[in-house]
Amino acid sequence: MTDTLTKTAAANPPINDTRKAELLSKQVKHIDITSFDARPIVDAMADMSFTSRDLGRATKIYNEMLADKDCTVCLVIAGSTSAGGCMDLYAELVRNNMVDVIVATGATIVDMDFFEGLGHKHYQALEIPDDDTLRSLYIDRIYDTYIDEEALQNVDHTIFEIAETLEAKPYSSRAFIREMGKYLVEHGKKDNSLVKLAYEHDVPIFCPAFVDSSAGFGLVKHQVDRAKAGQPYMVLDAIADFRELTEIKIQAGTTGLLMIGGGVPKNFIQDTVVCAEILGHEDVAVHKYAVQITVADVRDGACSSSTLQEAASWGKVNTGIEQMVFAEAGSVMPLLASDAYHRGHWKDRAKRKWASIFG
Repeated sequence: MTDTLTKTAAANPPINDTRKAELLSKQVKHIDITSFDARPIVDAMADMSFTSRDLGRATKIYNEMLADKDCTVCLVIAGSTSAGGCMDLYAELVRNNMVDVIVATGATIVDMDFFEGLGHKHYQALEIPDDDTLRSLYIDRIYDTYIDEEALQNVDHTIFEIAETLEAKPYSSRAFIREMGKYLVEHGKKDNSLVKLAYEHDVPIFCPAFVDSSAGFGLVKHQVDRAKAGQPYMVLDAIADFRELTEIKIQAGTTGLLMIGGGVPKNFIQDTVVCAEILGHEDVAVHKYAVQITVADVRDGACSSSTLQEAASWGKVNTGIEQMVFAEAGSVMPLLASDAYHRGHWKDRAKRKWASIFG
């Protein structure tokens, strides 16, 4: 027995708390788009060339979406901008009625926003030792940003706890994320949470690959524990995700896309046009406005890098009012969002409250 315990201890040495504290010493500060007015900068960049001019036109298109009283604005997020400092930016868009629907990766919603909603933080990597050292300290790395793995495991277990309270039936990701927002209203430690604010403002959030995140671990544990006990369990219904988002597109009519990154969320929101047609709504309009900010290379044939012009060939996007911006989103989204906030078209927009159509 002693030999076994010794071997176990050797295989899992205690975490060096002092070293871990050193590496997790500087929190990422999320930018506040209300604290500065980017309009003069964006106006000046619009008269330049290259990416600057692209950003100027993209910002103009986003403002057109907000000024169009018939337009439902869809925010699409892939990548790690939330962890990198844009979390409060996205929350501000919801708070001020500047987006009506959100489609995102599970990591954006669960590992980043819900994570901070529970009181945890992201940290700047002031130094990057080898990643085996980080693993020994239970520190996860996203490029130059750190996450405390022990805090992330708290997210896993919280998702499990939420699942345990729900009726054993199918849920779309939207329906489950709404329960997460409700949980944060009651137990959260951060007011400026996208998940919490979306719940309060009836802005639906869809994650078409929801279990590809910390939510997956908690939901697997929920199913396994229930199955072992011979009890029914909740399940996620990916088809319901597609059906619900398509229903919003059908009812909304005019739509605009503000896309950060690409991947599954990008394709998911664009495909609603095709799905509506298959359901017999042949008069459904393509997405009228579209902006995408990405660093993906157009040469690799991937969805993340496919241009909005290309999407027109699939009958998804209007080629007349679209703009690709090839830039790291964390460096340009604060300018675009601050410009739109200070121009104030959102002040005259009616609230769509699309989440309310699902009861």
